[in-house]
Amino acid sequence: MFDTVLVANRGEIAVRVIRTLRQLGIRSVAVHSDADADARHVREADESVRIGPPPATESYLSVERIVEAALRTGAQAVHPGYGFLAENATFARACEDAGLTFIGPSPDAIALMGDKIRAKETVEAAGVPVVPGGRDPELARAARELGAPVLLKPSAGGGGKGMRLVRDLTLLEEEIAAARREARASFGDDTLLVERWVDRPRHIEIQVLADGHGNVVHLGERECSLQRRHQKIIEEAPSVLLDEATREAMGAAAVEAARSCGYRGAGTVEFIVPGEDPSSYYFMEMNTRLQVEHPVTELITGLDLVEWQVRVAAGEHLPFAQADITLTGHAVEARLCAEDPSRGFLPSGGTVLALREPEGDGVRTDSGLSEGTEVSSLYDPMLAKVIAYGPDRDTALRRLRAALARTVTLGVPTNAGFLRRLLAHPAVVAGELDTGLVEREVDSLVAADVPPEVYAAAGVLRQRALAPAADGWVDPFARPDGWRLGGSPAWTVHHVHVPGHDPVEIRVRGTEVLVDGVPTVPARPTAAAGDWLALDGDAWQLRDHDPVAASLTGAGSGGAGSLTAPMPGTVTVVKVAVGDEVTAGQSLLVVEAMKMEHVIAAPHAGTVTELDVSPGTTVAMDQILAVVEPSDAAEQSAPEGARDSVDQRLRRGARSATTAENAPPTGSPNGEKGAAS
Repeated sequence: MFDTVLVANRGEIAVRVIRTLRQLGIRSVAVHSDADADARHVREADESVRIGPPPATESYLSVERIVEAALRTGAQAVHPGYGFLAENATFARACEDAGLTFIGPSPDAIALMGDKIRAKETVEAAGVPVVPGGRDPELARAARELGAPVLLKPSAGGGGKGMRLVRDLTLLEEEIAAARREARASFGDDTLLVERWVDRPRHIEIQVLADGHGNVVHLGERECSLQRRHQKIIEEAPSVLLDEATREAMGAAAVEAARSCGYRGAGTVEFIVPGEDPSSYYFMEMNTRLQVEHPVTELITGLDLVEWQVRVAAGEHLPFAQADITLTGHAVEARLCAEDPSRGFLPSGGTVLALREPEGDGVRTDSGLSEGTEVSSLYDPMLAKVIAYGPDRDTALRRLRAALARTVTLGVPTNAGFLRRLLAHPAVVAGELDTGLVEREVDSLVAADVPPEVYAAAGVLRQRALAPAADGWVDPFARPDGWRLGGSPAWTVHHVHVPGHDPVEIRVRGTEVLVDGVPTVPARPTAAAGDWLALDGDAWQLRDHDPVAASLTGAGSGGAGSLTAPMPGTVTVVKVAVGDEVTAGQSLLVVEAMKMEHVIAAPHAGTVTELDVSPGTTVAMDQILAVVEPSDAAEQSAPEGARDSVDQRLRRGARSATTAENAPPTGSPNGEKGAAS
């Protein structure tokens, strides 16, 4: 067994690997970029080594620096986690050449299964069914022969990066170009393949485990059909779709796929399965590493997959055969990501101001977070995983929903509330899943409105903050309770604003709270920090709003013609120049963050009068990128309110956080009557 293992990764997977190494009595070494110098995985390791500044190419993707760090710290082995270099055959070979054990399969197996085209040919020769398709250089011709819909996929990578579903073949060339660009950026290789698209498919994968002595077993399946943009967000084991006969057949096919490439260690064979005919399954790809969703398999088998990765890499035999593997109970995992569902799931960022990670019977949290963690656009948006186990599926789902309601990451918007609502969707509860379900139902799962109870809580917290220190006697006129000599108490008025929502007026008087004129009982927040409030998995940043200042600046920079960055990231494509005439909806720029592209389009027809960025420019959220002055026709068609003068807007202004006269509140309810869930 090894004495020291270097973990060549970051975030929650590095923390998770370090935990098992500690249990095995193995010394752990963490590596980090400058951005991660105080990260949780660095603090939990026995030793840490700086390997460079961001970006990842200078640190976590630097083969030379990681190998040098392993040798310098006396490590005998390297655990790659997942992502970064985990499926990089060059890295695995460099470790072996340096006398280090790579905790994973051989470089040849990684290279073979990492090439989706060769992988399909290899497993097909071993008798494993594959999806009909084609490859470069005859990609376009193969796509047209298959007929729409087809799926474009990078040959060199996975995780949904570079994948394009094409239902209209007139857009084929444009989609191929976009897929190549993203594949090249993500994997350094723009080779593509095309496959027939199976409508309403299930995504089911089989966990395999192999030692270096010819023993291969499978550990059952995981259902991964709940996806958004081709990326898994909820996984569970076992699948409600499979009966024992199909499970046995798919497991045997996965074992043969592993044998076909001489596999060693933990790996996953992924299948696409028509929901109406589970017996007709097709091989998609093999992931030659630990999967993000491995905890659900651990919970139903009782096996620590990281431990067995280490033991197999150290030369040990698997002490169990296929007949010894039993699946008990049910487990479900949710991926907590730094993204804002209310802004179209754009990547988010910020500092974790307050953190509460759920615990309890049957609940496990794998996380790389701690309070003070700075979440940036430099790395993948996944922050943590919340996993629940139960004797049956209903119990596991119920426990996971409750755990997500207790999850708090104030300062960084996440998808926790969205995932909780998804897990309560009738189709999910019934097990009627497919890979398109989330996209079809997404609008009903995103919290459209801020509950008025949350606004009320924000008003109460602001009211408390106005109170003077209670040191001896306090002038009654200094108290924020509206007290007046010989009259009823006055209302104290606060104006707050949640990004993406209209400003709201909150009036507080004693224990009474009005939100836009409607009596409201304040919610009891899960947590509060600064301007942030959380409730049942959702979180909001409630900023003070000054109506007068807003009216004065509304006609200036940042108006309707200004195009701003929807997320912190990097400009990768600029398609226009100052002076260009553009049409409404025309693509102007592309911003990339956390491995995701976002197209910035013209809001109306007009002329580009300002362009403040070029390819490679790093931008902050809401930073102005360009300005498109509307044409005369576009100006005339704008809503009347958009052409109001500054004086008109000023006359509609009001004071912010002031004490008003004791009169009935003005205004009308804003219609936000959704209760806190």
